[in-house]
Order: sequence, then C-alpha cells, then structure tokens
Amino acid sequence: MYHPKAHILLKELLSDLPVKLREDQDFILRLTANFPELYSRFQVLYGQRDDIDFQLTTLVNMLAVSYEGRSEKLRETDLSRTRDEGWHLSEKIAGMTLYLDRFCDNLKSFISKIDYLCELGVNLVHLMPLMKGPEEKNDGGYAVSDYQKIDPRYGTNAELKNVISGLHKKDMYLMMDLVVNHTSDQHKWAKEARKGNKQYQDYYYLFEDRIVPDLFERSLPEIFPENSPENFTYSKEMDRWVMTVFNDYQWDLNYANPEVLIKMIRMLLTQANWGVDIFRLDAVAFLWKQLGTSSQNLPEAHIVLQLFKLCTQIVAPGVALLAEAIVSPDEIVKYFGGSKTHNDECDIAYNATLMALLWDAIATHNAKVLNEGMRSMPPKPAGSTWINYVRCHDDIGLGYEDEAIHNAGYTPYSHRRFIVDFFTGQFEGSFAEGMPFMFNPKNGDARISGSLASLAGLEVSLKTGVKANVKKAVNRIILLHSVVISFGGIPMLYYGDEIATLNDYTFLDDPKRSDDNRWIHRPRIDWEVNSKRKERGTPQHTVFTALKRMLKVRSESPEWADHNNCKILDVENEHLFCFERKSQTDITFVIANFKDRPQRVHKDWLVACLHVGVYWDKYTDKPIQLDEGWLTLDPYQFVWLVNKVKRI
Repeated sequence: MYHPKAHILLKELLSDLPVKLREDQDFILRLTANFPELYSRFQVLYGQRDDIDFQLTTLVNMLAVSYEGRSEKLRETDLSRTRDEGWHLSEKIAGMTLYLDRFCDNLKSFISKIDYLCELGVNLVHLMPLMKGPEEKNDGGYAVSDYQKIDPRYGTNAELKNVISGLHKKDMYLMMDLVVNHTSDQHKWAKEARKGNKQYQDYYYLFEDRIVPDLFERSLPEIFPENSPENFTYSKEMDRWVMTVFNDYQWDLNYANPEVLIKMIRMLLTQANWGVDIFRLDAVAFLWKQLGTSSQNLPEAHIVLQLFKLCTQIVAPGVALLAEAIVSPDEIVKYFGGSKTHNDECDIAYNATLMALLWDAIATHNAKVLNEGMRSMPPKPAGSTWINYVRCHDDIGLGYEDEAIHNAGYTPYSHRRFIVDFFTGQFEGSFAEGMPFMFNPKNGDARISGSLASLAGLEVSLKTGVKANVKKAVNRIILLHSVVISFGGIPMLYYGDEIATLNDYTFLDDPKRSDDNRWIHRPRIDWEVNSKRKERGTPQHTVFTALKRMLKVRSESPEWADHNNCKILDVENEHLFCFERKSQTDITFVIANFKDRPQRVHKDWLVACLHVGVYWDKYTDKPIQLDEGWLTLDPYQFVWLVNKVKRI
C-alpha cells in the first residue's frame, strides 16, 4: 500500500545514506520494498509519539550500518536463499538441540564433535543460550546480561565464529537463541535503571506502588508458581516494582518504548552478521503487556515480530526466525503472520501440540486424542514450517485443546491429571520415571520433567532387568522419533536422546540447580557411555542406529519437504496414528502403533491408499508381508509404506 508520508520520509532517508549504500542495488531494493510495511507497523505501535520520525530514522540508520557490516560471503548466502525461499522447508534438514557445556564443555571442543553429528545425520545445530549471563540466577542461559558477548564459560566470540565457519564448510546450519522478552537484572540497562537513569528505566515496566501491579496480577498467569510466584519484584535501589513474569531476576522489556525494539533488532542483526542462520526468539507470546489481559498473544506482540521480520529481510534475508511460543494451536499459527499465502512474521514455530499429544498416546496406549488433536490443527501459510520434537530442555506441558480430549471420550481435567500422574510414576502400573514440574495448587495444573528414555520406561526396565520391557521401552523411543522425523516440518532431536540417556539426578546435589527439576533432563554427556552406540545389543546402539537410518531415509524422500503436504488419515483403529506425505511424484504412508500389543490393518485400506502393488517399508527397506489379507504391526512398531509398483 502506498503511504505518502512514508514515501517522503524514505526519500529523505535514502538521500542521507552513504554513496556506497545508495549504489547497492540489493540493499536499496529491499529497503524500498519493505519500508511501507515497516512504516505502517511502526505507526500502529508508536504513532502517538512526537518523535516517531526520529525513531524510524534511527532504525533505518541502524539497518544501514548492520548491512555494511555483513560480509560478502553472507550476502551471497542471502541471495542464494532468496532464490530458494523454501530452503528451511527441505527434507534434508534435521537438527539437534544441545547445551554446549553439558554436551562437550565449550566451543573449542565442539569443533571435534561436528563429525559425530554428521555421523548421525544432523545438519542443523541449536546451541542453547551462549551469551553472557550471571554465574547464578541465569535460568539456564535465558537471563542475559550481554547480548554481544559469549559467556567466558563457553569461550569467546572468535571461537563461536570458528564453530560457525566449521559448520558452514560442511553445509550445516546454526540456530541460536535471542532472548527478546526480558534481560537479566545484571544487564547494563538494568544496572543503569537502578542508578536512577530515566532512559533505561523506560526500558522496563516499573511502578512506584502496587496499584498497577495488583491490577495486572488479576489476569496474568504464573509461569513458575512454585519458586517464583506472582509477576512483580520489588527493587530496593529504585524503590520500584519491576515486572518479572518469569523469574525475579528476569526483568521484562517494555516494547512500548521504540528504543527497546531498535536495540533488540540491532542485537539480532549483530549475531546474524556472525553467521547465525536461524534465531530462536524466546518467549515471544509475552512481548506486549496490557492491563486486563493475560499479556500473551496480543496483536501488538505480533506487530513487534513482524518488524523483526521486515528488518531481517532488509539486512539479512537469508536468516530465518523461529517463534518460541508454547501456546494453543489456534494461537501458534498466528506467529507465522496474517497472510494466507505466505509467512510474514516468523518462518518456523514449535509444534508443541504434536509433542504433547505423542506423550498422551504413550500413556493411554492409544492414538485417540492424538488423532483428534492433529486433525483440528489450523492450517499454516505456505513458506512456514514446524519444529517437530519429542523432548527439549523444557518441561512437558499439556496445552492441547479440551475439545480433542472430549472428542476422544475423556474428561479434560481428570485426563490431564492422569497424564501427569502416569509420567511421574504416581499411577499404578506406570513404567515412567519423571517429576512433576511447577504444581499450581490454585488450579491443580502441573507439567512434567524427565528424560525421553526414562519417561518411555527404560530406566525402570533396566532396574528390574526384564529384557522384554527394555525392548518395549527402546521401541517407544524409536516410535516417537519415527513420527517427528516423518511428519511435516524440521525434526529436532534433543541431545542425549540419540543414545537413550536416562534421568540425571546430580542436579539435586547442586544448590544452583536443585530448585529446578528440569535439570533432570539436561544431562552431562558421558562419552564413554556414548561409545556404546557402536556395541550391538545395547540400547545406545539400537536407538542411535535407528535414528541414523530414519534421518537417512528422510533426506532421500522429497515428499517429506514441508509444503503443507501432511494429511492425517483414518484407519479405523484407535491405537494407530496414520498420515500421508505426498508430492506430485511420490507418496509415503506412515502408520504408527501406540499399543503394547499387535494391531492390524486390512489390505482393503492399503489398496485404497496405495493401490494394488508391492508394498514396501522405506525404513526397513523390505517388502511388507500380509497375513491372510492383514498387515500386522508389532507393539510400538511403525512402517513407512510406499508402493514399489508405479501407479498409473
């Protein structure tokens, strides 16, 4: 849309740019194309301010400086990915999330582990927060005190750039976190605010008394009700109440101040110029605060993210943005943007619904809620994709819709209580070893901590020594991964899961971590144990080999690129989860059995899906044998079916 005022301002801005930039066709075209949208969104958020033109000028000048600092090699990558704008949708991308210090100590030693990731088939690495933070009270890195400096515990900025260079030489990608909702209370902005500096006090939400905070509390949720209840913390130095939605040492940033937005976009572009390929934007649902609301998923938060996207498109269009928003299905798709034809906000989002529903299916031994929940997932725009995962550094929340639980024949409240009880070992007959996380006595809500292997029953089975149960637990681990690897989106493994790592209870003896039981599934990797991946018969070997095989098959299956080509199928068996992945030339049918007993599929269903022919399992690379017209799946078995006979 044409904006006369935007046109006049842009003309002035362009005339003030250095001659070299004015002659850079790529930058000028991108700035000119995106500026009307940039201007209009800036007007929505800050149009009431007298200094809006000054703030916009500051923003554009910062973009110009950031572009000038972008290397020729990265600019070439930008152009390449602009031509292939669906690069992040590829079937060839598979990732792993890891804590650097717990995986291999530091950046220098990580270089030697890149070949290990290549051995597995991983080419996207998510290094958990690396930026400088306090020694204590750092929330696992999500309390940042310096966005431009690597924490000395992990290494140096130069060493990170060496890691990035090493990854890029092997055609691998790096994802890093940008903590956009809050800073550490030890950040220089917070320190200046405590000194009474008004400019920096305006970077946060500060209140002289409890009147406004108490009004906020009426509708704000409690994220950590056990160890950080309520949402405001008193600062003696300022004699002010500070908004701290997560922990009392994490001060929420005030995006109603355009200086905050400009500074945070600058932080992103600084790291983009190091060579970061994907940014995980943390806690984006909370970016805008408004009285009388939950201060989650507000329209203004989406506009903030759209401004992040527009600025990234201008300076570094080869960079992708991931929304870390663990919210309901109807809300999460909004983080791709408002367009029905393309993503104009974030490129990627976490598919937390699929993750939680998979655990529901493991606990119930059926796929009823899983099928109901995934069928009702709203569509996402073209050009966007999911991160699909089984476990991550965080707890497991049960945020899927009540309607899916109702339709499956359960009562939502009691069903969720059952799931929590099952995975925390409180349900008789449970095979899981987990811990309840952040139980809230006000509503009975709780989440779940625990490693994938322990939640899937391997810890209990190894203790009892029943080989049949060990096999079942390993098969559960493989089954869960089979879904996230074949479903539409980028599969993201969690470090340690590829070798079936059990719960790590050492956090209980660490006073810095003992009050946060999520550390139970943030293990320090024992590389001697890891070497068992090469010993046949061990859980490590079985799981590692299976994942390696699955990732290889995925990379060779063009129909698994995410072009909104994943369709849930009805196989008329409540224990099975079935879907198809289809391109113009190829089609795969996935069938997963969540029951601990064999389940059958009649050949008539196979014929309806795949026509008459030779049915083949891509995973085992073997033909499917039918028994008197039935396909039988063993407990926790999955198949990736194709028809070897070319369809007419």
